[in-house]
Amino acid sequence: QVQLVESGGGLVQAGGSLRLSCAASAGTLSSYSIGWFRQAPGTEREFVGAIYWAGDKTLYVDSVKGRFTISRDNAKNTVYLQMDSLKPEDTAVYYCATGPYGSSWFREYDHWGQGTQVTVSS
Repeated sequence: QVQLVESGGGLVQAGGSLRLSCAASAGTLSSYSIGWFRQAPGTEREFVGAIYWAGDKTLYVDSVKGRFTISRDNAKNTVYLQMDSLKPEDTAVYYCATGPYGSSWFREYDHWGQGTQVTVSS
């Protein structure tokens, strides 16, 4: 079993940057592919990107390609979501979760963090 905790959210201006962390408070992330999702109030949970459990292979939704970068540091048991050139439309609660690499369907993911709020002002 693995327990995840997201952190690093906050309020930033459009065009700014923010780095989110997804840390395992229990268990280890080295054997899990990790997906990032986001959800704005009144909307469905949206897939953002993912990183494969082995190596550094990543994928991203079109709306964040070139702006967001996912990486991992297994020694620190942490996955990161670096967000650059932020836009107001990026405002949401961001979640990380374990799941099958290549899937964008949140129901296929198992262990979820509590989420961290990202607010981008214009």
